[in-house]
Amino acid sequence: MPGIAALILAAGTSRRMQGPNKLLREVGGMPMIERAVWAAVGSRCSQVVVVTGWQADLVQAAVRAEPAFAGVQIVHNPQYSQGLATSIRCAVAVVADRPEAGERVNVADAALVQLADMPWVAATHLDRLIEAFDPAAPSIVAPVRNGRRGNPVLWPRRHFAALAALQGDAGARELLLQLVSEVRTVPFDTDAIFQDIDTREQLEAARESARPPR
Repeated sequence: MPGIAALILAAGTSRRMQGPNKLLREVGGMPMIERAVWAAVGSRCSQVVVVTGWQADLVQAAVRAEPAFAGVQIVHNPQYSQGLATSIRCAVAVVADRPEAGERVNVADAALVQLADMPWVAATHLDRLIEAFDPAAPSIVAPVRNGRRGNPVLWPRRHFAALAALQGDAGARELLLQLVSEVRTVPFDTDAIFQDIDTREQLEAARESARPPR
């Protein structure tokens, strides 16, 4: 069984929500940050890392309030306002090789980059991506529906250096396009892999449905 780390990006400023931190807002009776962590903890991931930024104390308190999350590692990104790439770099640093220490610490075979504002992504979705990963022939693994790629995306360790060099607010999107020939897609039958919550309207729509999108 390969070691897979779930890297949950939870540092954003909720700018488009125009109010409190969206990750603390409830969808389906649970704050979005908790839903994201439950998905990771309930999956076959061997390690879970949450990256905080804006209102880090509140996000961390929400995670630490759940006893089942005791093994979750929380890392703060002080540069969160500079874009999503800074959070990816923080997360990858936790699970990458550390040659200066003379040993491999917290090294993962691959990392699932998970966005905390996608409330319908579940443990079963993460496990489908993990099952498609072959450590003997490591490819990037991405969910797809009707020809459209979604999130989260699983990255083999050999791409950690490239992830650690990302810049800007587009995350790993451009890198994924550059490495498209190395991507293994996994068919999904749900729009959960697309649906993130950025605005109040999207939040209310998700609350009204109270169930994963089809």
